[in-house]
Amino acid sequence: MSGAGKSGGVSLATQYTLLLVLAFVLFEVLAAISVVVFLMVPMARRSADDLAGLMALSAQIWVELPPATRPLFEQELIERHLLALRAEPPRMAADEPHMPYFHFLEAALVARTGKDQHLAREEIAGEDWYWAALPAAQGYLSVGFPQRRIGAQPFVALFVSLGVGLILAVAVAIWLARRLVAPLGRLQEAADRVGQGAAPELLPENGPREVARLARHFNAMAAQVNALLTARTTLLAGISHDIRTPLARMRLAIELLRENPGSAALERLEDDVEEINQLVASLLELARGLNHEKPEVVDLQSLLAGLAGDHPNVTVDCRRALLNAPPIALRRALGNLLGNALRYGGGGAVELLSKTEDGACRIGVLDSGPGIPAEKMDSVLHPFYRIEPSRSASTGGAGLGLAIVDQLARLYGWELSLRARPEGGLAAWLSIPDSNKSGR
Repeated sequence: MSGAGKSGGVSLATQYTLLLVLAFVLFEVLAAISVVVFLMVPMARRSADDLAGLMALSAQIWVELPPATRPLFEQELIERHLLALRAEPPRMAADEPHMPYFHFLEAALVARTGKDQHLAREEIAGEDWYWAALPAAQGYLSVGFPQRRIGAQPFVALFVSLGVGLILAVAVAIWLARRLVAPLGRLQEAADRVGQGAAPELLPENGPREVARLARHFNAMAAQVNALLTARTTLLAGISHDIRTPLARMRLAIELLRENPGSAALERLEDDVEEINQLVASLLELARGLNHEKPEVVDLQSLLAGLAGDHPNVTVDCRRALLNAPPIALRRALGNLLGNALRYGGGGAVELLSKTEDGACRIGVLDSGPGIPAEKMDSVLHPFYRIEPSRSASTGGAGLGLAIVDQLARLYGWELSLRARPEGGLAAWLSIPDSNKSGR
């Protein structure tokens, strides 16, 4: 089992490199075949036909010229066209394989002379010459040309282009593979850090569209992880802080009970136990916010009327509307907003209303209290944050109400906004997208 924890197989970069090299090589081969079939072969046939015509014409002119002018013609022919004439048949050697171009030339000569032709190779002054026997008058005339007259080396060009193309293909494939795999490597390293419990670092959101989208999603996840780590730290600190005070009072009450048992100390103990119980209930409510609830059809008008209940200072202004939303989460969020308005609204009027705006259902909880300073609008959404710093149970809650609403809004794709009212007080709006609407 020594290799159980080791990853095996070929790396992604190697796989991409091999696939890209194979694709480039296949493309090079297909391109070379296309060039040979559709470009080089037709040009070679046309060139061979032109050379065959020039050879046949040269032999015909030589026969028709007076013998005294033939040397000048031969000299001009060799200087301008690299063609040589001999008044004798070529010395035929063994049948040797030729370049494809020579086969095209032999076929062109056959078409012009009607005689079978095979070029004979002869070495003259260290250079290969090729000769053909063309009919002239009552015999044959040898017409030859040197190897350098052909000039073109198609096979050399083909192999050089394939070799250079293969080198470039390997280089480009390695570069592309590394460029594609490098972001995934950074993502793997960042995921490993998350797995080890470290705070993840944000990745650059660049490169190909899919890689950039993956990095963007990872960064969003990293932000959520950082937020959870921060919330955990804040949660533990808040628990230790808020529970320490009632525990100290409970110790004091127990000591008083030992010296002088009485109902007042017992009542104080009961109050402290109830305070701790409410804090634990708020923490459980915060934890339950992470559980995703299935949406159902909710009658918003009935829900708001039920929340208003027996509070005489709460008014409801809502037309009949059906929402497709998680009922428990929606009731919890609106209940927290209403409880916050009743606790900090100074006993004034509280309004529950709904309206449709920009294709979304907006539910508002409006109070007439002192409101929240603008610079603290974001801070009140953090767990255990309270504007009133004493953290006394008589002046406020545990500081979890708005944090729970914000958590539920993030979980279900709602939008929570807090705004100061011009006439005084706070307006808390919960916007539910039209995708959560339900029609009849």
